Amino acid sequence: MGIEKYKPDLESAKQSQTHDEFYELDALSCQEYFGENQFDVCVAFDVIEHLTKEDGLKLLADMEKMASKRVIIFTPNGFLPNQSVEKGDFQEHLSGWDVDEMRKLGYNVIGLNGLKHLRTEVYRLKYKPQAFWAIVSWLTQFYCRTHPHQAAGILCWKDTKKCRK
Repeated sequence: MGIEKYKPDLESAKQSQTHDEFYELDALSCQEYFGENQFDVCVAFDVIEHLTKEDGLKLLADMEKMASKRVIIFTPNGFLPNQSVEKGDFQEHLSGWDVDEMRKLGYNVIGLNGLKHLRTEVYRLKYKPQAFWAIVSWLTQFYCRTHPHQAAGILCWKDTKKCRK
């Protein structure tokens, strides 16, 4: 089941058949529609950075209530500037999330997308020739996995209390 607030992205996801069901919803309103322990796992890839810090923390808390086993988050490592392309597309980054912060919230963290300093906004490679630097970036993922502070992106997961019993 997938949710998306921005209608063109929702239609694109439907065309890609990424999920069996789709809902046009704001992530912050999910708790109103879905109950506690409704899902085994709740996943938010490239979502929380589009929310204010306060709203991002609310989303994490809501996801932890809705998930009976695990919450999984992917986000840029730290604040990564990104502007909206068109009005109402919800693409602007409003907050940044880092390794230490996610660990303090109880999440396990690994690094992804290679070394942070090789990339610009929206994970674009900084240097040319891009084919060469894409290989370098890919190779650095092995290092970044265990050294997430250096990574461009972070994958975070937290087992819910219900799962640990």
